[in-house]
Amino acid sequence: MQQFNKILCVVSADDKKNSALTHAVKLAENNQASLTVIDIMDWTPLNIRKFDRSKSSDYMQVIVAQQQNKLDEVISALNSKLTIQSKVLVGVSFLEIIYEVLRNRHDIVLKTAQSGGLLDRLFGTDDMQLLRKCPCPLMLVKPKAHKNHLQILASVDVDDNYPSQELSTRQALNFQILELASWLAISESAELDIVHVWDAASDDAMRFGFTDESKEKIDSDLEASEQRYIQKMNDLMDKIRAKVGSDASTYIKSKTHLLVGRPRKQIPIFAEQIAADIIVMGTVARTGLPGFLMGNSAENILNQIDCSVLAVKPEGFVSPVKLIA
Repeated sequence: MQQFNKILCVVSADDKKNSALTHAVKLAENNQASLTVIDIMDWTPLNIRKFDRSKSSDYMQVIVAQQQNKLDEVISALNSKLTIQSKVLVGVSFLEIIYEVLRNRHDIVLKTAQSGGLLDRLFGTDDMQLLRKCPCPLMLVKPKAHKNHLQILASVDVDDNYPSQELSTRQALNFQILELASWLAISESAELDIVHVWDAASDDAMRFGFTDESKEKIDSDLEASEQRYIQKMNDLMDKIRAKVGSDASTYIKSKTHLLVGRPRKQIPIFAEQIAADIIVMGTVARTGLPGFLMGNSAENILNQIDCSVLAVKPEGFVSPVKLIA
């Protein structure tokens, strides 16, 4: 079962309602893990030019010290028995987060989602950069989220119509997603819905008259495809039950769903229907392809949902962000 040893939580000391921090503390307590809390000050060259260059360094030290005091007050107010490390970093937000992960090998990052601005999206620019490039699992918590994730949705892809290397990556990613989702469901005493969306292209072809196949033949093909996906979903569930153990499995209240359509459309709709508190999903489906940072379907889903997300990348993913020597 998935466990975390080093947890990183990103907060704003000026925000009195850090949703991610509540979940980070609970996650650290349940895993007996270390917790580091950081706040990041945007001190870019553009901001520095606003001040006298000869004084900017001294000014920054004063401002950082003030922000550190605020951060310490936020942590003290938690009244947690955990020993929580804290630090204020200076720079571009998403880069500093990834640098911190690379320097200290954190297992997971938690951060409250930022507004998407005029586009009315839950996830803002820094969030999307992290979803593409953060090397470890990333939980973006919706502002004003419930203290517990009571309804969890795990999105998997059990289709096998991929090149062998990509298929292997996707199968491993499915297992990572379900392992994390199962652990979260046990931890939060939550209900877990597991969904696969399959694109019945022949159904569309029949509906719009783009095929010479008979209706009986198309119906037979659709039924065969559905049965194949049911079997693959059952096989995946058997593997995850074997992994988490029979005792733990009894505490997981899970249901599986097969939806017909396109993931980018069906998953946001289904998440709303079941009032999902969080979606566990993969954001990268391939490894070793330069510039391939997030699939189009994943990005479309993330731009439509209105709940927290736990984003998982496949084993072997290497962030394009590198530590500066």
